[in-house]
Amino acid sequence: MFSITVRDHIMIAHSFHGEVFGPAQRLHGATFLVDATFRREQLDEDNIVVDIGLATQELGAVVGELNYRNLDNEPDFAGANTSTEYLAKIIADRLAERIHKGALGEGARGIAQLAVTLHESHIAWASYERAL
Repeated sequence: MFSITVRDHIMIAHSFHGEVFGPAQRLHGATFLVDATFRREQLDEDNIVVDIGLATQELGAVVGELNYRNLDNEPDFAGANTSTEYLAKIIADRLAERIHKGALGEGARGIAQLAVTLHESHIAWASYERAL
């Protein structure tokens, strides 16, 4: 399996519901380093997994929709605990939509898997992986 990873970051505010979250139930900020990994069995006709420039651009567009937002006020997340794991899935699903619509080029249609990892810090991160 071949892969490439591109990186961006987001800064958000949010709060959580539930005792398990302790003080994070209060409104707080978070900055995440975001890695998107694209995987495929065979390279495309140009011998690449996906155009790195397009992958970087599309990841930037997806995280740009979340950046500098209080997620508690976003209708898409009403009532949801926007945990690191949950946000990794949201970003992966939104990237997958862009791949299916051709935003990463026709060659990207051969991508088999996508993984998104959100790094909360140098010691903690969460990922979501999905097939395309």
